[in-house]
Amino acid sequence: MQTLNGQKCNSVFVIPSVLKACGHVGDRIYGEQVHCLVLKCSFEIDAFVSSALIVMYSKCGEVRDARKVFDGMVVKDLVAMNAVVSGYAQQGLQNEALGLVENMKLTGLNPNVVTWNALISGFAQKCDREMVSEIFRLMNEDGVEPDVVSWTSVLSGFVQNFRNEEAFDTFKQMLLRGFFPTSATISALLPACATEARVRFGKEIHGYALVIGVEDDLYVRSALVDMYAKCGFISEARTLFNKMPEKNTVTMNYMIFGYANHGCCEEAIELFDRMETEGVAKLDHLTFTAALTACSHVGDIELGQRLFKIMQEKYHIEPRLEHYACMVDLFGRAGKIEEAYGIIKSMPVKPDLFVWGALLAACRNHGHVELAEVAAKHLSELEPESAGNRLLLSSLYADAGTWGKVERIKRRIKKGKLRKLQGLSWIDNV
Repeated sequence: MQTLNGQKCNSVFVIPSVLKACGHVGDRIYGEQVHCLVLKCSFEIDAFVSSALIVMYSKCGEVRDARKVFDGMVVKDLVAMNAVVSGYAQQGLQNEALGLVENMKLTGLNPNVVTWNALISGFAQKCDREMVSEIFRLMNEDGVEPDVVSWTSVLSGFVQNFRNEEAFDTFKQMLLRGFFPTSATISALLPACATEARVRFGKEIHGYALVIGVEDDLYVRSALVDMYAKCGFISEARTLFNKMPEKNTVTMNYMIFGYANHGCCEEAIELFDRMETEGVAKLDHLTFTAALTACSHVGDIELGQRLFKIMQEKYHIEPRLEHYACMVDLFGRAGKIEEAYGIIKSMPVKPDLFVWGALLAACRNHGHVELAEVAAKHLSELEPESAGNRLLLSSLYADAGTWGKVERIKRRIKKGKLRKLQGLSWIDNV
């Protein structure tokens, strides 16, 4: 495309391709510059250009701007409407998406299966079963048959909301109704097996993936690596990982997390180094969370500090709460409680329960009563109904021999009727 600096673009056909690229990489600023050129050249009357603008804004998370472009279209088409509906759904604005569809039906623009699937996905992510059922009913009224994408969206919504039994039931219903699962269905269901540590069911899904020929799919194989690692089968996860001809950032992150959580910290750091030096996959914020977790478990403060630094300076990734929690845990495990507290005080964002929880656990392990009280106070504000943090503080007081404080905490727990997490077992699930 010719430059935006004064030279008029002589072809309307190149604009949609440029806008598609902007949406793909999430470059809203350049997309807005192209939008200015579109207005300058009066290209907005072209339906392809307008649709490309809507898709670009939707993918960049600016769904209200996408709606403005849509409202300005002289002749609205289904592609443009679906882009807005999908954008609304992805931003958690499902009711606005449904309202748009209903309004467009009044003008004669009828939704297709893509439209309905976007709505199903949106309401499923909110775990709104009533509205999901309503969308299925409206589909039938319109004479549109649900497809495998419809069922996969429902299943995925349940998994994302940790309602795994309902996800399994949905999968069974899908099979009974004669729908053929795709790689997307399998990769969406496998995290439910990892969350519940239901490795037997996970192996059944793995076998099913082999039968239907999707086991080698990148996303299915990545989900399998994650599932086996989280279920405690790190050797199986490693074998699957090593056999993968292609790996992406998600795959690498799963394996680094798996290594770190199984105490294979040297392997985790080695894999991180491969990502950095060989360019196997792009490093993201989760990559650094996984690597910092490994540093924390092995107690390598120097490496953890270096990774925390290059994350910001070399890769321009702003530290998130999970990164700070890892750093607090790293210093806390090494007994550097004051330094861990110093990290919390220097945070530009408000610490969450994971950050304070890491400090409290470190104080408990190293007998630092004063800062344990500080951490427990903040945790009681963040989790007023939880007794777990108070019990941890009580244990610390008991070790210090301050039984009066132990008794006071127990009375507060009893008086406040705070909840204690029940003991859990994986035995029934394996």
